[in-house]
Amino acid sequence: MTLYDELVARGLIAQVTNEEEIKEMINNGKATFYIGFDPTADSLHVGHFMALCLMKRLQMAGNKPIALIGGGTAMIGDPSGRTDMRSMMTKETIDHNCECFKKQMSRFIEFGEGKAQMVNNADWLLNLNYVDFIRDIGACFSVNNMLRAECFKQRMEKGLSFLEFNYMPMQSYDFYYLFQHYGCNMQFGGNDQWSNMLGGTELIRRKLGKDAHAMTITLLLNSEGKKMGKTASGAVWLDPNKTSPYDFYQYWRNVGDEDVLKCIRMLTFLPLEQIDEMDKWEGAQLNQAKEILAYELTALVHGKEEAEKAQSAAKALFSTGGDLSNMPTTELTDADFSDGKIGALTLLVKCGLAASNGEARRLIQQNGVAMGDAKMSDAAAQYDKDTFAGDGVILKKGKKVFHCARLA
Repeated sequence: MTLYDELVARGLIAQVTNEEEIKEMINNGKATFYIGFDPTADSLHVGHFMALCLMKRLQMAGNKPIALIGGGTAMIGDPSGRTDMRSMMTKETIDHNCECFKKQMSRFIEFGEGKAQMVNNADWLLNLNYVDFIRDIGACFSVNNMLRAECFKQRMEKGLSFLEFNYMPMQSYDFYYLFQHYGCNMQFGGNDQWSNMLGGTELIRRKLGKDAHAMTITLLLNSEGKKMGKTASGAVWLDPNKTSPYDFYQYWRNVGDEDVLKCIRMLTFLPLEQIDEMDKWEGAQLNQAKEILAYELTALVHGKEEAEKAQSAAKALFSTGGDLSNMPTTELTDADFSDGKIGALTLLVKCGLAASNGEARRLIQQNGVAMGDAKMSDAAAQYDKDTFAGDGVILKKGKKVFHCARLA
């Protein structure tokens, strides 16, 4: 099976231009391709996961990735998939987020001479003269065509700022610039980026002639992957300080039955033959598939040692033989107690199970949290130090979030 055929079989290809040329290039390691990441936070999240895995697969086959950090485009904000305008970030915040992205990407992609490259579009976009840009690049875009793009259509009723309207020409200019200066001949992105990507392909052809080879691929479900990054309690980050390896493991361990094999196929590096056999699994076997998914992805992001710790902690909760010490834990000190006691609300906030006393109170009133085997039913409850002695006590939020509280 060729690499392109494998990408199709894994459900990663949605739309392409120049399919036969794309097949020939990526199958023979001739593609220099880029994927863009706008630094809207100080960590990548699981919504970026599919793109990172794709870059890794293509690099393993000899193709050269360019990780484009959108330090320039983040100054505007991508309107794709948005119902409102993104919050404006300072340049200092954007620069900090870019540095965080670089560290995390290095776990997936091998950077260096003749290998993957990392570039920041702030290096060329922030130096552009606006009048020169709209004369040279703006003349290549039809406003009528732009307004038909899905990313703009969905914003027209609620209002689309002129600031955001500049995003498509600027992203298109990225491909044009990378094509000229880095030999980049292919771009990848999610379905929500299709109009922006076609704009880049068309810009190259208009500026450099029809013989210029610029190709476009979109990833199936990459837009859905962005939704994957959100849960009821917030985002699932790749930074272990924001989402612990255990919580990351549990996120994948708790995917729906209907999604687990799809995620294994798209995101893991298990052989397709093995995954095809798993397609036949039903009932309790799907729980085994979820454990495989959770372990493989946690090992990929945080390393095998952390994956094994997370797996052991999960088994300690749901079966026997696991090591409870690997569960996310908060150690309580004397400063956390008043007259030898700690309140229920303070405890939940201290352990990170609630962001505020108000949220903690609502959780208790809605029977959303348990201590040990019993629901926490009294928001005014006070617990003495002995409650947390020894191995501590297990707090459970909902059905999926577990946390240990014990004395330091």
